Amino acid sequence: MATKKILIIAGDYVEDYEIMVPFQALQMVGHTVHAVCPGKIAGQTIRTAIHDFEGDQTYSEKPGHNFTLNANFDEINPNDYDALIIPGGRAPEYIRLNEKVLQITQHFANNHKPIASICHGLQVLAAAGVLEGKRCTSYPACSPDILRAGGKYTEVSITEAVVDDNLVTAPAWPAQPNWLAEFLKVLGTKIEHREMVVV
Repeated sequence: MATKKILIIAGDYVEDYEIMVPFQALQMVGHTVHAVCPGKIAGQTIRTAIHDFEGDQTYSEKPGHNFTLNANFDEINPNDYDALIIPGGRAPEYIRLNEKVLQITQHFANNHKPIASICHGLQVLAAAGVLEGKRCTSYPACSPDILRAGGKYTEVSITEAVVDDNLVTAPAWPAQPNWLAEFLKVLGTKIEHREMVVV
């Protein structure tokens, strides 16, 4: 398996599971994963938030972990990376105001590299103007952003993912097993299961 170099762009109050799980799981299968935040460097932390679905009109929010970044945002060259992940939470609403974040996102879209985005992460893709004609999903409250950006918003179960060519999207963290599995396919990563015989 050829290993890939994957970039995650996030910010303070990113959703905890939506950064922690892919950051760890993709390294577990052998990929290199760099997590960055505008205005911060490797070794600094971002705060995360835990969003849950408890029967209210919208998700609830609780303090999460501090997540340690492992690369410097200002030194990122998107040419060095094979794929991009933009997790959700509250970070996307303001990191999309950063011009370099939009330029990096456009690089991955324009060069047909794999992109995964979950929950509110689609706000960044919409702001970058890379959703035109793309079938995708998000947290339902972000559907107007997708539609106004020319995307084809698709409502799916909270545990499901939507794939359109190089783009993998999901509505929220309960979809982690599905969107990660689909993202690995788009990356060309094959996990082989072998029956172990005990003698």
